Amino acid sequence: MNDLRTRIAETQAALSAVTKLQPEIGIVLGTGLGGLVSKIEIESTIDYDNIPHFPVSTVESHHGRLIFGKLGTKSVMAMQGRFHYYEGYTMQQITYPIRTMKLMGINTLFVSNACGTVNPLFRKGDVMIMDDHINLIGDNPLIGRNDDSFGPRFPDMSEPYSKRLIAIAERVALELGISVKKGVYVAVAGPNLETRAEYRFMRAIGADVVGMSTVPENIVARHMGMEVFGCSIITDECYPEALHPVSVAEIIAVANEAEPKMTSIMEGVINAA
Repeated sequence: MNDLRTRIAETQAALSAVTKLQPEIGIVLGTGLGGLVSKIEIESTIDYDNIPHFPVSTVESHHGRLIFGKLGTKSVMAMQGRFHYYEGYTMQQITYPIRTMKLMGINTLFVSNACGTVNPLFRKGDVMIMDDHINLIGDNPLIGRNDDSFGPRFPDMSEPYSKRLIAIAERVALELGISVKKGVYVAVAGPNLETRAEYRFMRAIGADVVGMSTVPENIVARHMGMEVFGCSIITDECYPEALHPVSVAEIIAVANEAEPKMTSIMEGVINAA
């Protein structure tokens, strides 16, 4: 843990050399939220490969840079591209940027993702507010020795996603005339999409959508006392009896089409947070 703090201090020193901003909001721009960048009054940027101890995103739809700037009245630090377990990174590497955000003074985290739905009432192109999650990745970023100054050994997860921010998001969506869903996100390791039997299992245990990210970031954020809001774009329909092949290109196309809805909701919630 002392080594982790040393590495984070080195990361912070590198970031302080490119920005004087004191960010209050952290944002993870997953698939479907790249458009939020256009809403940020950018003060400075830095590529991941120029940041000490940062992994580098290998996913085609994820850029690899940190953005510092203003979104409305809020100072923000935005990750344009995240890291995934299936890329070969450890859970600690995936969540390293979240710990860095917290130690830079950020207390509120906004995360986004693309996902497939196993709920027959949801459709591709829908936006879903994350109300809860199920971790089926098979790993946890808190495994190992705990640093009590980061958070408790056994953090409470009764409210993984902020009820306060969810209420604001529902109000913002109503004011904008955007229909939103609310549900449970199940995270798996990936990178393959799931089988029919796996989709049946996920629906049976209470999941509404499935994806390959977000949950590790949420666990670490909650461990460190951060308030979290999560939002998903549903990019494909995973109904076992009507399952058909889907390509990454199709998923990205649906995400891009639904992006303006998610961007508007995220922008509204951040400004009202």
